[in-house]
Order: sequence, then structure tokens, then C-alpha cells
Amino acid sequence: MTRSSTTFGMLIAVVAAASFGLSGALIKPLLEAGWSPAAAVTLRVLVGGAVLAPFAIVALKGRWIALWYARTRILLMALIGVSATQFAYFAAVERIPVGIAILLEYLAPLLLVAFAWATTRRMPKAVVLIGSVIALGGLILVVSPEGSGALDPLGVIFALCAAVGAAVYYVVAARSSEGLPAVALAAAGLLIGGLLLGFIGLVGLVPFDMPMVDVAVLGHVAPWWVPLLIVGVVSTGIAYSTSIMASEMLGSRLASFVGLLEVVTAALYAWLLISENLSLPQLIGGALILVGIGFVRSERTEHIADFTIEAEAFPSDDDEPILAPASAPLEPGTDTVPLRPVQSSGG
Repeated sequence: MTRSSTTFGMLIAVVAAASFGLSGALIKPLLEAGWSPAAAVTLRVLVGGAVLAPFAIVALKGRWIALWYARTRILLMALIGVSATQFAYFAAVERIPVGIAILLEYLAPLLLVAFAWATTRRMPKAVVLIGSVIALGGLILVVSPEGSGALDPLGVIFALCAAVGAAVYYVVAARSSEGLPAVALAAAGLLIGGLLLGFIGLVGLVPFDMPMVDVAVLGHVAPWWVPLLIVGVVSTGIAYSTSIMASEMLGSRLASFVGLLEVVTAALYAWLLISENLSLPQLIGGALILVGIGFVRSERTEHIADFTIEAEAFPSDDDEPILAPASAPLEPGTDTVPLRPVQSSGG
């Protein structure tokens, strides 16, 4: 992968984070109107999957076999990347403060660094470790969880499970596409995951309340489906498809660190759209997250540079003769054509 493609992947990842971050400011009116988090996210996921489905059909171009070849990836995305992660997060926020639950869930990038360290037995480069610490400090400042005394241990466990699920999501998203377009993986994962979340809610594992009432959205009264539609299209459909595309281009680790910008953009949207205060520590935290991402990205840029140097060490076609068939006929008793060197034209 070249530097230009990495930069393009970074831009897509930022679009994904900005799209994900919009959901909080638009879902909050529904929660204040009596919707349970599980009901809101289930409909959001199903809307996102339904919106992406036509684009997925076009992208597949009739190659339905790609869905079968990528069945493991699709099921992992649906069961863990969507359903299990969301379920664990909602189970956590029922028992511990939202800020602490978010903070624990967004430990996913650090889990990926630790996992790579443990499996390869190679210590990450200093820039990755420094970037991880800086990004974590920035995340703490942005979330700013208030002390609430003793925490429910089960809530903490659920939040950590959500972090593991988020890490798995990035790993699955970054895997080889196996011929499956990113939009098709997003659509299939969201639709299957949404149906599973709906089943979880219907059997009563989590509260599933969805009063069909008008809500206040950006200073105006609107039907309940308006914010859900916007969140389903932008913060789910566009967000998941671009996030998967960015993960395929950047790899799971860098994509997960850029994903931390979701927390920053969520705070910005809350400030701009629903007038929630944005404190100086949060601004500093956002800057620290950007610095941490820069450190992690520099490790990848370094890797690309090393690869380029190694590639240039090999002789080019201009330096080596090319073997081409000679004009002589086949020799008796053989089925091979004698070869003669020809000079490359350099074109």
C-alpha cells in the first residue's frame, strides 16, 4: 500500500468516525422520550442495513457466491461486531455511568496492540506505545467520567466485553475482502445483527421500549422516525460501510485508533446541535487523541517506507534480459521452445 492510499484510507476513517459520532445527539431525544437504548439501536441497525441493501446488490453484480465465500466474516460481523458489542454496551450502561462504559469500550485499540504483542512476541515500536498512552489520556479527558463510588463489577465486565467486541469488529473488517464489497459486508452484517438484537429485546434480555411519540430534534418537534432515519442512513449505513472500507485499507490497529475520533466528534455534535457544554479538558483530550493517532500512523508510514526501499533493492526490468521464444522451430523429440534473451525497450 502506498502513502497516497494510506492517506485516502485515513480520510475515509475520519468520515466514518464523524458519521458514527452524529448518532448520540440525534438518539438522545428518543431516549428522553422513553425509548430504551436497545430498541433505538435495533431499529437504527435495521434501517442502516435496509438502506445499504440496494447498493450492496449493485456492488455484487450478481456474484452472490461472494456472500457464501465470506460467510464466516459476515457472521462474525453480525454476531460479534454488531449484536454482541451493542448488547454488552447496553448491559453495561444499565449498571455503570455512560462515561465509564464508553471509556472501557474504547480500550479496543489498546487491546489490539496487546494482542499483537502477545501473539507475535514482538514488542510494538515505541511510537505505537507512546501513541497508545497519549490517545488513552485524551480519551479520558474527552469522556471525563465522574466519580460515582464503587462500580458494579458486572457492569465493568460487560463494558470490557464490549471492548473485546469492538476489537473483533476491527479485525473482521480488516480481513481480506474475499471478493465481497465493503457495502455488502456492512449490509449483511447490519441486517443479520439487527434481527438478532430484535430477538434479544423481544425475549426480554434487555428493556425494549419504543413509544411512538413526537420528539424534539434540533429545536423542532418531529415524528419519532425522523431522527431514527437520519441515524440509520448516516450514522449506521454510511458509518459502517466507510469504517469497513477504511479498515481494509489501514489495518485493524490504525483504523481502531482513528475510530477514537468518534468520541471527539460526538462531543462536538452535542455542543453544536444540542448545546451541551464542551469543556477545555475535552478540547485538550481531543487534541491528544489526534496526537496519539499521529504516532500510530507514523509507524505504518515507516513500514511503507521500508517496504519501498526493499522493493527498490531488486533489479528492474531494464537491468535484466527478458526471455522470449526464439524463432527456431521445435527440436525433434521435445515440446519446448528454445529461449533467447531480448533487450527490454524500457517502455
